[in-house]
Amino acid sequence: MVKYVAALLLLVLAWPAAAVNPVEENDNPDPFEDVNRVVFVFNDTLDQWVLRPAAKGYRKVTPDVAERGIGNFFANLGEFNSAVNSLLQGKVDAFLASGGRFAINTTLGIVGLFDVATPMGMESRQTDLGETLAIWGVPKGPYLMVPFLGPRTLRSGVGSIGDIYLSPEAYIDSAHGRNGLYGLRVVDERAELLDADALLSGDRYIFLRDAYLQRRSARIESETKNPEDVFSDFDDDWLDEDFEDDPL
Repeated sequence: MVKYVAALLLLVLAWPAAAVNPVEENDNPDPFEDVNRVVFVFNDTLDQWVLRPAAKGYRKVTPDVAERGIGNFFANLGEFNSAVNSLLQGKVDAFLASGGRFAINTTLGIVGLFDVATPMGMESRQTDLGETLAIWGVPKGPYLMVPFLGPRTLRSGVGSIGDIYLSPEAYIDSAHGRNGLYGLRVVDERAELLDADALLSGDRYIFLRDAYLQRRSARIESETKNPEDVFSDFDDDWLDEDFEDDPL
């Protein structure tokens, strides 16, 4: 439910942002900084009083092996999204890599609790709809701090809405089961970031904004640096490729 509320709020924020500069990139990556800072305070307060304590409690009561299994489970669900987006990007090799990982880890890895694909030489190639839109030529637009979801660009934010419906969780019939899975994913991901809290210093808003924008730019550049190879023929030796591994 939180993801759907956040998606609605993102659309509300994105409407005026798109009207400001719908086609060209803005020289100022953060033209809505005043509003973004207000949203950042909201998200930060929510994190300090709800998410961070929940993540600490989760880490304390969950055995390491179980925590790894849960992390593997959600990472495996992400492979389905990556497979679909790789196909939308015209990258057959990446589609087969992500699709193969999803199939093998879902079956041999017991619904993804165990990552058996990586030892078999099938490295993860993560991507999302925001990167797909970038490859299609959609400009990134202004930086947005979205309630609940955190830092986004207009392009990656719109992509996040689509990614909700490219996730297997979205098609669970039970609302309680679906929302429970979303909640567990949020807590598990927050627990993985607990050790990084000490790295945040100075103006935390600027730190997170710059880190996010730099990371997204690096990912987009790596995906678009060889556009002529996007529709290349599938190589039988694709399992031997050194796919780039990315964590978020």
